[in-house]
Amino acid sequence: MGRLAAQWQKLPVTLTELCIDTTLRCGQSFRWRKFDDEWRCTLHGRILSLKQDAESLYYKAAFPDEAAIAASSGTPRPRSDDAPGGDDTEALLRRYFRLQLDLRALYDQWSRDDANFRKKAPQFSGIRILNQDAWEALVCFICSSNNNISRISQMAHKLCIHYGPRLGTVDGEDYHDFPSPAALAKPSVETHLRQLGFGYRAKYIVQTAQKMLDEKPAGWLNQLRNPACPPPWGEELPPPAKTGPAVSNNDDCVPSYKTAHEQLLTLSGVGPKVADCVALMGLGWGEAVPVDTHVWQIAVRDYKFKKIASKTFSKAIHDAVGDHFRNLWGPYAGWAQSVLFTANLKSFSEQLKGGEGEDKDKTVSTKSSPKSPSKAVKKEILEEEEEKVSAKVTTTKRRRTTVVKTEEDVKVTVVEEVQTRSSKRRRRG
Repeated sequence: MGRLAAQWQKLPVTLTELCIDTTLRCGQSFRWRKFDDEWRCTLHGRILSLKQDAESLYYKAAFPDEAAIAASSGTPRPRSDDAPGGDDTEALLRRYFRLQLDLRALYDQWSRDDANFRKKAPQFSGIRILNQDAWEALVCFICSSNNNISRISQMAHKLCIHYGPRLGTVDGEDYHDFPSPAALAKPSVETHLRQLGFGYRAKYIVQTAQKMLDEKPAGWLNQLRNPACPPPWGEELPPPAKTGPAVSNNDDCVPSYKTAHEQLLTLSGVGPKVADCVALMGLGWGEAVPVDTHVWQIAVRDYKFKKIASKTFSKAIHDAVGDHFRNLWGPYAGWAQSVLFTANLKSFSEQLKGGEGEDKDKTVSTKSSPKSPSKAVKKEILEEEEEKVSAKVTTTKRRRTTVVKTEEDVKVTVVEEVQTRSSKRRRRG
C-alpha cells in the first residue's frame, strides 16, 4: 500500500447541496460500500473514504504505489503539486459530484414548474447526478438489464475483484479499481462471468469490450461527452472526430445528447434506457431521462400517462416519456427525474409521509446473501427470455407487444396510440 492520508480533510458543503447517503445508493453508482458511517470506493487510482455532517463532506484517500496507479482503468495523471501534500482529491470530488452547479436553485426551478416535484422534493434534498467514468457506467448499466440495485452492485464488485487492478487493503478489505476494456475483452471472460452469475449480460459485456478495442478509436466514449461536463479527473476532452456519425451535426462537429444516445445504441446490450443512463451519469448529458419500469410507474401515477398491458417499452414510449419530462423540467431533466426515482424506491419510502415508494430494490450491502442455485438458474432463464422479447420487440405465446413507429415530434399521444392498437388486437383475437 502506498501513501495513506492520516487525517480527514474537510470540504464545506451542506446536506441541501449534497447528501451522500442518498446519492451514493439510489442506483447511479454501484461500487460505493458503507462501513458504519463511512463510504468507501476506488476512484481514479486511489481508495477513497467519505463521511458527512450537516455542514461538510469529509474525505481521505489511500494512494497505492505508482505501478498500481498505472494499471488502473482510469487515465493516470500526477497528483497536483499545488494541492496540499500533492493530493488532488478535493478537485476530483468537486468534479465527481458536480459541485459547481447550484442544486438548490435547480430544486426551486423544478418546484415552481411541477407540483408533484414540489410535494416530494423536501424529503429528498441533496441528490446529485454523479460525473462518472463513462466506461464504468456503460458496463454497470449493461448489468442493470432486468436487475435490481443490490444485484448490480454485486456484479460490479465481482468485476473489480476478478478483473480490476488491486490497489491495496484498508481495514482488512482488499480494494480493486474497475477493469479496463482490455481486461474484459478476452474470450475466456464470457464463460467465467456466466459462472459468476451474470447470465446473458456476460456476452454483452465481452462484445462491447471487444468493440471498444477493435472498432472504436481511442477516446471514443469521451468524444460523446458533454463538453460542459469534463471528466472528473481533469484530463482534457479529446477533439471530436472530423467525420463519421459519432459526433456529426451542423454545429462544427460538437457532440450532442442525441448523437451520444444514438451512438451508444450501436453497442451490444444497450437499449434506450441503458443509453440514457450512460448519457446522464457517464457522459454528463443532463437532459437524458432513463425510462424503466419505475419511471413508467411515476409517469402513469403522477403525470396521467395511460397504462399499457406489456412490460416491454418501445422506443416510441421511451421517447414520449423523456420528451414530456424534458419539456417540464428543462436541460437538467435527468437530475429532476432522479429525485422522483429515488422517492419511488421502497428503501426510501419511509422518507415520504404517504409511503409512496413502490420499488422492491434493496440498498447496497457489504455482504452477499446466498441464493438457491436452482432458483437462480430458473430466474436467469426467465430473464433471458424476457431480454429476447425486449431486444426483438416481438410477440410471445403469453403476451402481445405492439410496435408503433412515430416521428420526432410525437410525444405523449403515442402512449394512447399504443393502448388503442393493443386493445383492438386483443378484441380481434
